[in-house]
Amino acid sequence: MTLHITFTEAEQHIFNYERYHHPDPHIQRKMEVLWLKSHGLDTDLVAQLADVCPNTARTYFKDYQAGGLDQIKANNAYRPESELVPHQPTLEAYFRRHPPATIKEAAAKIKELTGIERKETQVRAFLKALGMQCRKVGMLPAKADPDEQAEFKTHKLEPRLAEAQTGQRAVFFVDAAHFVLAPFLGFLWCFERLFIKAPAGRHRFNVLGALNAITHELVMVTNDTYINAESVCELLLKLTELNLGVPITLVLDNARYQKCALVQDLAKSRNIELLFLPAYSPNLNLIERLWKFVKKQCLYSIYYPDFASFKQALTTCLSQTNTTHKHALDSLLTLKFQVFKKAQIVPA
Repeated sequence: MTLHITFTEAEQHIFNYERYHHPDPHIQRKMEVLWLKSHGLDTDLVAQLADVCPNTARTYFKDYQAGGLDQIKANNAYRPESELVPHQPTLEAYFRRHPPATIKEAAAKIKELTGIERKETQVRAFLKALGMQCRKVGMLPAKADPDEQAEFKTHKLEPRLAEAQTGQRAVFFVDAAHFVLAPFLGFLWCFERLFIKAPAGRHRFNVLGALNAITHELVMVTNDTYINAESVCELLLKLTELNLGVPITLVLDNARYQKCALVQDLAKSRNIELLFLPAYSPNLNLIERLWKFVKKQCLYSIYYPDFASFKQALTTCLSQTNTTHKHALDSLLTLKFQVFKKAQIVPA
């Protein structure tokens, strides 16, 4: 029996959109069938083009005649429930305490806990349904105090950053980086494994930087020897010469040369506040992200034939934090800081 259905132009637009954009693939296929039929094609040809049975296509047409789009979008397809569903709370609780390293390990544990054996593809789908993903484990320094970090962030760091955002204060994140002329092995899309030359010697380029939390301008003191209290004092003088006209706060770690009397006396005389981070808190120092960016930009899988070219590349990159690299750094150097909870992986 031939079905006669009249479609409006508006309905055709809906079919055309939903056959690509509806979140359910089964309903996408229904929309595809209706879209083809709306162009006057024979039912058998529609079924052939949409790769469905002709009787299935006729069912879609009847559903549409009976209830329109609402009937078509009512997904009544039979989906058998997995035998693992009743065990979901138990498995989720176990995997929260003991996250598996591999799908094979997860499959073995599911079989041990439930007696149900499933292939790795099914186990992967089940873990994803639980909300799990394969994520790289992060590192929390063993001596870090999460409670102290949270207290520092809430009551000391964030109030000063709020003043900086309104122009009432300048906040700089301070840290030293030591770039060594050595091969940094990275990842490259290539046709075969590539090798990078390893430069002779261990020349080191030291950078003591103060990164403006708002403008991302970097004030630097550099040398080829080592960073000490005199280097910090030189940095303080450079910051003073900026004549910012607002109080200055430096957020820095607890390196001994930064806490000595020489540095503290000079900072006090220049009306510069030294705000020392809790011990083992690189996650609260914005400039750490800059060092990571510079290493990726200048060092990974790049060969420098001599120390001069190595140092020049780093200096150029660091001098362009608020110009050439501003767009990339604006999304990287946001004022959002991760504060860790207690370590989730306990000793074996």
